[in-house]
Amino acid sequence: MSGEELVLRSTRVITPEGTRAASVVVSDGTIVAVRAHDAAVSTHARVEDFGDDALLPGLVDTHVHVNDPGRTEWEGFWTATRAAAAGGITTLVDMPLNSLPPTTTVANLRTKKDVAAAKAHIDVGFWGGALPDNVKDLRPLHDAGVFGFKCFLSPSGVDEFPELTQDQLAVSMGEIAGFGGLLIVHAEDPHELAAAPARSGPRYADFLDSRPRVSEDTAIEGLIAVAKRIGARIHILHLSSSDALPLIAAAKREGVRLTVETCPHYLTLTAEEVPDGASEFKCCPPIREAANQDLLWQALADGTIDCVVTDHSPSTADLKTADFATAWGGISGLQLSLPAVWTAARARGYGLEDVVRWMSTRTAELVGLDRKGAIEAGRDADFTVLAPDETFTVDPARLQHRNRVTAYAGKTLSGVVKSTWLRGQRIVSDGEFSAPAGRLLERKN
Repeated sequence: MSGEELVLRSTRVITPEGTRAASVVVSDGTIVAVRAHDAAVSTHARVEDFGDDALLPGLVDTHVHVNDPGRTEWEGFWTATRAAAAGGITTLVDMPLNSLPPTTTVANLRTKKDVAAAKAHIDVGFWGGALPDNVKDLRPLHDAGVFGFKCFLSPSGVDEFPELTQDQLAVSMGEIAGFGGLLIVHAEDPHELAAAPARSGPRYADFLDSRPRVSEDTAIEGLIAVAKRIGARIHILHLSSSDALPLIAAAKREGVRLTVETCPHYLTLTAEEVPDGASEFKCCPPIREAANQDLLWQALADGTIDCVVTDHSPSTADLKTADFATAWGGISGLQLSLPAVWTAARARGYGLEDVVRWMSTRTAELVGLDRKGAIEAGRDADFTVLAPDETFTVDPARLQHRNRVTAYAGKTLSGVVKSTWLRGQRIVSDGEFSAPAGRLLERKN
């Protein structure tokens, strides 16, 4: 908006100082001021008044499997970023696996960027991958701008992205720590998984038994020990087990450079409600019991868990078979993450300020995106306009994901995203999308 100002007004603007009635002034895609609601507006400014709808900073989702290129029948940058925009997400960071090739070399990163560039409706960054045989590629990927490196401690589900042994974990962690990088970890212990009951069939209880809490707890305990010895910065992905929370809290008190995420499905869905054969609810680690969920919410409130991300991990519908042992494990959540979390959060007495902190501010901080995550001067003019009191019933046919399989089908959720803005441009409004305007992001330091 070169040479022109845009003013966004709302009686509920979520700022770092709290919720207030305000006018947010934008110029050249950047927030230049947050003023009083009734502040005078320059004669050439365009004013958008949202009344009592809430104005949030655009959400930042740092855990998304786009699967493009290579498995684009599962998902792609066009559909994933449209779904994200429809859900109020203005930035995502793409996981290195499930695409072919995986993002494990600079050449593969270049391939991924070439595919994403023309399709991104929102801003997109990239994680690199840490494999048993690519230690030599980690520093070049870091220098090429990836935000960190993902590894698995147990099988990933795809052959081209093998897990690390404990010795390999230490080598990769040491290499990444040497250049100040971030290692993000799928923490389930393979030995505990191998010792767990392995039963096929449609019973969710059997699947839950096959991914016990102890597999997460053991993996996290070992991970903390290695990180403490090396002095590395680590991030635990998609925490499901509340039993690991004391370990995490203790490590943080001891100064271990540790952050932790959980996901909307762990905060809003429970094992008790999963029907047998309904593998749209399958993910790894799994959705656990209601009592476990209560403790995850408490850990979010006290800061033991830092942030909430989708772990959007779609597949084609045919891979979601009625057998929990063989069905693809992953939940599609991009478009519904904000209303799902907001619905549960408000029922527990939390406010939109909390949701913004968990899903925008802290996720932006995790990856060092200092122009994202807050409504204040100097930040990108990325916004979500939310009608927090309006409700809707989830209709899979209205989702923008490539494969419209969802664990939220038929649920009534609070919080309707009215419009989404990227650098001062409205990119979606009432289901109508603009042309792709997203940029490819790189780590700054």
